[in-house]
Amino acid sequence: MNNLTLCAEESFAATSVSNTFIDYYMPAASGSFVKVYLYLLRCMYQTPELLSISYLADQLEETEKDIIRALKYWEKVKLLRLQTNAEDHISSISLLTPVKPQVINEAQHASSSESHLTANPQTLAATSELPEHPTYTPQQIAALSNNEEVKWIITIIENFLSRPLRPKDLQLVLYLYDSLHFSAELIFYLYEHCISKGKRSSSYIEAVAIAWAEQGISTVDEAEQASVQYNSAYTAVTNAFGLNRMPGAAERRYIDSWISGLGFSIEIITEACNRALLNTQKPDFKYADRILTNWHKKKVISLADIKKLDNEFNASKATKLAPTEAQPKAPNRFNAFPQRNYSQEDYSNMEKELLRRQLKS
Repeated sequence: MNNLTLCAEESFAATSVSNTFIDYYMPAASGSFVKVYLYLLRCMYQTPELLSISYLADQLEETEKDIIRALKYWEKVKLLRLQTNAEDHISSISLLTPVKPQVINEAQHASSSESHLTANPQTLAATSELPEHPTYTPQQIAALSNNEEVKWIITIIENFLSRPLRPKDLQLVLYLYDSLHFSAELIFYLYEHCISKGKRSSSYIEAVAIAWAEQGISTVDEAEQASVQYNSAYTAVTNAFGLNRMPGAAERRYIDSWISGLGFSIEIITEACNRALLNTQKPDFKYADRILTNWHKKKVISLADIKKLDNEFNASKATKLAPTEAQPKAPNRFNAFPQRNYSQEDYSNMEKELLRRQLKS
């Protein structure tokens, strides 16, 4: 391929990385894309004489296709500008000053009005039900696949999966984009998140996507926070139950329902697990689930609410156990028979009878 010329909007005296890039762009990008961008920054300080796509691929131990995908990704998010020659090969790369994404989005929104294909991802957060997963017809697939952003998404997902998309994969990508209105960045993060867990099946990825949509997650930041929350909950539960392993699939379903279904904090979940362990002497997820379900019915939202319930229960128990003054005493073996009342005359007659018996003897 041809050599490349590289220029920037400002002069770099050293290899420095913008905080805006680190805060807003790096978390949503794949590691290989970040590696390419950082190396381009390095090249700005001392450009190699034979800078080319193949040179970048050799230096970074990536394929040339990977380098091109990375460059197109950074062009898409407006961190660089590419120019091509007559043969449609990249001939020039211009690094642009990183700008906060919300500034870019506002500018794009003011200058364009797009169809439902690029609907606001926030829309789903306000809906009560998720759209059903449609089966896209060949005509619909062809129409959607002509969208430049969809083409870009398909290319990146194929890179993540290291294979071309199968029909089921393509149906899922279109569902995420067209029905759930996930942004391209959120779709990329979804696949990265699932693949990092060793889960590549479209059914698993779809289940995670639906869970995110039900929670109103529409950005990469929100998805990362949700992932951290779930991972923290798994760790907290395993510690509370004294497990030396991560929860199994059935156990994770319990934990997931406690977080997303009942809406409990990690502190309350841990308290329920502690009580389940003390009462059953084993890591009993069913027992903990009964505790949490009961707390949910009683509208518990904090540890203070639990303490209040404990105090009310103890007070009620003490009232039931305390005897009342009007309560009759239960009979025992000493007073089980009817008792007689003796008069003074009776005592006198008994004394005379005793004396008579003694004289006789």
